[in-house]
Amino acid sequence: MLYALIGEDAPNTLEQRLAVRGEHLARLQALQAEGRLVLAGPCPAIDSPDPGPAGFTGSVIVAEFDSLEEAQAWAAADPYTTTGVFVRCTVKPFRKVLP
Repeated sequence: MLYALIGEDAPNTLEQRLAVRGEHLARLQALQAEGRLVLAGPCPAIDSPDPGPAGFTGSVIVAEFDSLEEAQAWAAADPYTTTGVFVRCTVKPFRKVLP
């Protein structure tokens, strides 16, 4: 089943986000290689594809997991969670309708 993982950045964590971005992307690339990643990306803090020092307010990931518990465990082990970039990460079942 698909799950939406919605991470919310803690204030002033852009430097930490950038420091662990490579580890975060490696985990996403592993999901992609397994054919389980639907989409992933950050939410800029301002109306710009490159927010610069304004940073990000969080990230959205939609991926396939065997269960809600597995999706929650994946989110809990992500470097953005373990290093405090995410102040919280909500995981919800997701049903893709379009496209």
